[in-house]
Amino acid sequence: MSKIKAYIRSFRLRTLPLSVAGIVLGTMLAAADGAFHVGRFVLAVLTVLLLQILSNVANELGDTLHGTDSDERQGMVYSLQSGEISIAAMKRLIIWLVALSMLSGAALVATSFGALFSREGVMMLLLGALAIAAALGYTLGRHPYGYMGLGDLSVFLFFGLLSTVGGYFLMCWQVDWRVVLPASACGLWAVGVLNINNIRDMESDRKNRVTIPILLGERGAKVYQCLLELLPFVLLVVYSTLRQTPYSYLVLIFLPLYVAHLYGVWHARGRELDGRLPQLSMLTVASCIAFGALQLL
Repeated sequence: MSKIKAYIRSFRLRTLPLSVAGIVLGTMLAAADGAFHVGRFVLAVLTVLLLQILSNVANELGDTLHGTDSDERQGMVYSLQSGEISIAAMKRLIIWLVALSMLSGAALVATSFGALFSREGVMMLLLGALAIAAALGYTLGRHPYGYMGLGDLSVFLFFGLLSTVGGYFLMCWQVDWRVVLPASACGLWAVGVLNINNIRDMESDRKNRVTIPILLGERGAKVYQCLLELLPFVLLVVYSTLRQTPYSYLVLIFLPLYVAHLYGVWHARGRELDGRLPQLSMLTVASCIAFGALQLL
C-alpha cells in the first residue's frame, strides 16, 4: 500500500485538473458551435491526463538525476527524493505511461477521424508524438529544455494552444482562428502556475538550471506574474466582442479573485508561495469552465 501511495504522490494529482482545462474549454467552445461528441471528449481527457502524469513522473526522474530535487528545494518531497521508489522502477513506470499514452491517443484519433492514417489523423498523431517528446524532454536528457528557460513556452503551447485548439478541432474538424484567444488565456494562466513554482524554487534552481524568475529576479518575476494572470481577461473580452456573445463578459466576475491572488503572491516568499499554486490552478479551471459554459447561453 505504501508503494502505491508513493507512485500516486509522483503522479502529482493536484496538477491534473489544470491539465484538462484547455481540452474542456476547447470542447465547450465547439459545443457552442454545434459540435460535441462524448466518446471523443472522454478519450481526449484520458489522453491528456496520461500525458500529464507522464510529464510529472519524467520531471521527477530528471530533477533527481540532475540533482535539482535536493533538501534545499522548497516544494513537497516526492517519492524518488524520499527513497520510496527506485530510479529503475521509475524508468519502468515511464515506459508504461508512454505506451498507455500512445494507445489512448491512437484510440482518440481513430474515434475522431474514422482512421488512424487520414490526413487529419496523421497530423494529430504527430502532435501526440510531439507531446510525448516534450513530456520526456522537459528535464530528461543531457540538454533538457526545462533547464534552459523554455518551460514557460512549452506550458503555453501545450496547456493552452494545443490543448484548447486541439479540443475544438477534434469536435469540429476545423479551426476558428478566434479560438486562439481563449486558448492563449488558458495557456497564460497555466504559465502563471509554473512561474509561481519557479519563484518559490529560485534559490535551489540557481545551481543547475535557468528559469524566467532567475533571469528577471524576484521582483521582475512577480511583475511578470501580474501580466500572466491579468492579460487573459483582455483576450477573453476581445473574443467575446468578436463573437458577439454578451454573456461571456460575465467571466470578469473572476477578476477580483485573481487580483486577490496576486496580492498574496506579491507578499509571499519561498515556501509561503506553495499554497498559491493550487489556488491559481483551481481559479484557472473554474474560469475556463465558466467561460466555456457562458458560450452556451
